Amino acid sequence: MGEVKEHPPVLLFAAITFTTMVDLKEVYAQLENQFGAIERQSPVFDFDAFTDYYEPEMGSGLEKVLVTFTSLIPADRLPEIKLTTNRIEQNISQSKKRIINIDPGYLNNSKVVLATTKDYSHRIYLGKGIFGDLHLTFRNKSFQVQPWTYPDYRQASVIEFFNEVRKLYRKKLEQYYSHTLEKSG
Repeated sequence: MGEVKEHPPVLLFAAITFTTMVDLKEVYAQLENQFGAIERQSPVFDFDAFTDYYEPEMGSGLEKVLVTFTSLIPADRLPEIKLTTNRIEQNISQSKKRIINIDPGYLNNSKVVLATTKDYSHRIYLGKGIFGDLHLTFRNKSFQVQPWTYPDYRQASVIEFFNEVRKLYRKKLEQYYSHTLEKSG
């Protein structure tokens, strides 16, 4: 029988797809109010170059940015966080249409997991109507795509962003465990 162990905390990120009508500073303020300080931001990129999935609802000319947060979190908070980002999307909507999509997820040593409301064969139910999508795995010194990885997550700049964030995560995890040992010692 395997021994049950505490799951290490993970690094929260949010992938933000948005229209030109969105004030990113306001979005960042709302996210920071809920999840703490934003620590890193990827370059903004042209989301329309990868898919037109959101065009019927949000229109064209969409851009995307990834942000990470300072504090590590328990992995099992992901469903609650997805429900919170859904509320933020609704609060920012115009004429009952979204002008922003916020997909939270987490990164740890071995993977990038996205939260989603949609079930599929490679997604695991996490609770509260939310599924976890194993989107990238870490092998051979870099994050690797899966057959189902979204096209925008396949680009070299996004993979490099997550590789850099993983280095930061590893330092944070080391500090977390050294602080935990100090408290218990």
